Amino acid sequence: DNRALPIGCGQTISQPLVVGLMTQALEVGPRMKVLEIGTGSGYQAAVLSRLCRRVYSIERHRDLMQTAEKRIAALGIHNVITLLGDGWNGWPDHAPFDRIIVTAAAVEIPAVLKEQLAVGGIMVIPVGEEFETQELLQVRKTEAGFDIHPMFPVRFVPMLHGMAVPGQTRR
Repeated sequence: DNRALPIGCGQTISQPLVVGLMTQALEVGPRMKVLEIGTGSGYQAAVLSRLCRRVYSIERHRDLMQTAEKRIAALGIHNVITLLGDGWNGWPDHAPFDRIIVTAAAVEIPAVLKEQLAVGGIMVIPVGEEFETQELLQVRKTEAGFDIHPMFPVRFVPMLHGMAVPGQTRR
């Protein structure tokens, strides 16, 4: 079934077609370091783990992160590193990243993530307002700046600031 499904904490797993298209748009190679914002169920990280050297994945919901870690370990995946944190901050200790994938919609492309993307790198991110149709963007960082390529309309949960409070589904 090609549809988004709830995974708890007010979050959803993207429909498989969207996961595939986002992964394809990243143009991931075997020696690359990828940052994922929004671990969720761990599905996207597991897919990426088979295509790149290392996946760094940030999740703001402790319960989701712990469940994803167990799933990833059960699959025998050893190149995914998770962090409980605020995706708006990225992961500066491991930057720059060859690729960045964001699995929640931001109103605009976060400047911090643009800074953490390596020159020649690609970011795939949904951008737009909550409860409205958003645009999935492929963002390439060049020596001169950023080339932004709109891909197709999407609907993602919003990218929220801060850490999630246990039992709280939104803020």
